Formats: sequence, structure tokens, C-alpha cells
Amino acid sequence: MPQSSIREVARRAGVSVGTVSNVLNRPDLVAEATRDRVRAAIQELGFVRNESARRLRQGPSRAAYDRRATTPRPRAFGIVVEDLTNPYASDVARGAELTLNEAGHDALWLSSDHSPDKERRSLELLAEHQAAGVLIVPVGIGPADIDRVRASSGMAVVLIDHAGPDVCSVQVDHVAGGDIAAAHLLSLGRHRLAFVTGAQGPQPCAERGHGAARALAKAGGGKLFTLRQDALSPTEGQAAAHRLLKLSPVPDAVFCANDLLAIGMINELQRLGVRIPDDIAVIGYDDIELASSSAVPLTTIRQPRYAVGEEAAELALAEFAEGESHLHRQVILTPELVIRESA
Repeated sequence: MPQSSIREVARRAGVSVGTVSNVLNRPDLVAEATRDRVRAAIQELGFVRNESARRLRQGPSRAAYDRRATTPRPRAFGIVVEDLTNPYASDVARGAELTLNEAGHDALWLSSDHSPDKERRSLELLAEHQAAGVLIVPVGIGPADIDRVRASSGMAVVLIDHAGPDVCSVQVDHVAGGDIAAAHLLSLGRHRLAFVTGAQGPQPCAERGHGAARALAKAGGGKLFTLRQDALSPTEGQAAAHRLLKLSPVPDAVFCANDLLAIGMINELQRLGVRIPDDIAVIGYDDIELASSSAVPLTTIRQPRYAVGEEAAELALAEFAEGESHLHRQVILTPELVIRESA
């Protein structure tokens, strides 16, 4: 039988690739119940670690490299996200880091803070440190910038949540996610929907709104209001709750572009005496850890956060190892509905 892969073991055990890696290499970092589950999956699948493949991913040994070059082989990859305080972004970065660590590389986390200038400085910093590659949620760079980064530094470049010509990328199908969210609210008999997003929301948030509009169009009815806030934060979710209640008629359901907005929305609506979900149903997007423990456990669209980071890291490793022979790939992952009490 073909040898099972570490990804198959992770799927069978219901954990991330990084957790399987920790069980294989650093079992003391993993809870006993999780270790037992992973080891049972390894036994069921007949998984045998392929050290040759692992060494191939790591590239030539240090000694072999030193014979061919006068400078040390770069071992760090940069991970540049918009906001490291956002739980979604940190989960993506963590998934990428674990995969890079498994391949013998380090990860440098950087935040652009939604600033093209800071994004540019982050790329310059990585180039100065001879990083092997960068996994980036772009806020300002385009195809020409990517070409310059590759030409000047030789770094592999992988885009997260965006796509472009002649570049590897990992995205979630956010249009489908928005469609799923609105369709669920419609199935509950809610027909006056509000979509709460950022004033200058990133492209993924816009795609979620397009998906919601598509679901209403397919259903042949319903009204979609759009409220744009200054940021995708709990505080702005609270502010949006007041704007929501001033609409006429007041929506009976809210789809928030991320969970932070949704949690702030729920907290403020409850404070104002609105019953969730009886009066207004609320659904978020991301399924961050706080979603299940909010005042009203949040129904949301789960993004495969760790998988996004893992896939991006695999693409970056492949481009780094293969060089000019590398063929760029675009990976699209599908989100899923998680039903809790808020909708």
C-alpha cells in the first residue's frame, strides 16, 4: 500500500500537521489524550516517516552547502500579516511556523499594521537578513513589487488571502463563505439582513459581502443592508449595534465580516435589551477561539486557519527548494458553517 502522509495522519486524528510533528519530535509538548489519538492514527494508517523526503525538503546539508557557497544557507522565512493582534492572523502564522519548523526552518513574524510603507520595510528587513522566502497577506504590493523582491533577494513569495499572476497563493473561497452565512440566516426565516464590514475592508471581506448578496439573489428575495465601520474590531461591532437599531425596518439578522465585530455586536445588543437570537440573529466569520465562549456562543463561518498557514508554508518551501524550475500553484480552501446559539 502507498505510504500514508503526515497530512493523512493529521486528518485522521483531527489535529494539525504541526501537532503530528510535535508528537513525532517533541511529544512532551502535546497533551496525553492528543498524543494517543495521533499515535492511534499512525498505527491505523501504517505511517512511516520518510526521512529522505524530509531531508530533500530541507535542501542540501550545511556541509554540502558550504562546499558550494561562501555564505550560509538562509534558514528563516518571513510571515507578514496585517495585524498580529487579530486571532485569525496569528493562527495562520502559527500554522505556517509549525510547518516551517518541521522542515528545519525558522519563522519571523511581522505585522504590516495595514500600512504599505511598513509592509515594504518588512520586506526590506527580510531581504537584509537573507530570508529564504516570505508568506504575506499583502496590503500594498503588486506583481511588479513581487518581481523586484525575487530579483533583488531571491526570496520565494507566497500570497495569503490574495492571488496574482506568476505567484503561489493560498486563499479561502470567501464568496462561498458569505453565501453559506446568508443562506443559513434565510433558512431561519430571516429576510432583513445586515452585513457589517470595514470602511476600507480588505478584499476577502468584500468577497464575503458578494457571497451574501448572491445567496439573497438565489433565494429570490430579502433585503441586505451594508454597514461599514472604521475597523474590524469588537469596539466597532459595538458601534455598529447602535447604527443597526436606527435602520428602518430594523434587520432581523446580522452577518459580520469577522468574529471580532460579531462579538462586539452581540455584547452591545444584549446590553441594549435585544434578545439574541430571538430578536436578531448574529453570525460571524473565522471561528476564532473566543467565538464559542462569547456571551452568546457565536454561530460563524469557520476558516481553516492553520491549514491556510500550512499550505502557504508548503508552497514557499517548494519554491525555495526548486528555484527557477518551480511551477506556481494557487490553492483554494473551502470554509464551513459552525452552528451555535447566536443563529
